[in-house]
Amino acid sequence: METKKVMLQHISLLVENKPGALLRVTGLLSARGYNIESLTVARTLDPELSRMSIVVDVDPSLRAQVIKQMNKLINVLQATDLTEAAAVQREMVLIRVRSTMQNRSAILKEAEIFGARAVDSSTEGFVLEATGDSEKLDEFIEVMKSYGEIEVTRSGMVAVSLEAKKLKLAPPVKKELESEVKA
Repeated sequence: METKKVMLQHISLLVENKPGALLRVTGLLSARGYNIESLTVARTLDPELSRMSIVVDVDPSLRAQVIKQMNKLINVLQATDLTEAAAVQREMVLIRVRSTMQNRSAILKEAEIFGARAVDSSTEGFVLEATGDSEKLDEFIEVMKSYGEIEVTRSGMVAVSLEAKKLKLAPPVKKELESEVKA
């Protein structure tokens, strides 16, 4: 049986912060049978805009097509493929480690090696926070498993392009008309 070659594509989207924007993006991906590996969304400095970071499992030959389709969606102002672009990409993980009192100092030393920090502590163990690339976080999780029962929550990948291009948006026509009517 032949396996289909797939590649994780990192997509950054600038979207209008309106109801249905996320549904349109995920609908496009699911309608084409693409599996979303991670998705994060948050408002930008402009409360009318949001930034989405999506990691999706796509055949490498279809990457450009996915970006073109995203750019055609209502509410999407810009879709960018950051898979091979100059960009900083990070993920965060929170790990709750239940452990004996004897292992506490070893856990903290391992956390320090991975650049993690304790964000909560109790008699049962710690909650550790770490950021980095997915492979580094996978290794950190494996190390923490050796100290006892763990619970893991991951944020999904976020990314920012290092390229100097700036998006130029025309002012919304609707707002200009509303201000003229009020005057």
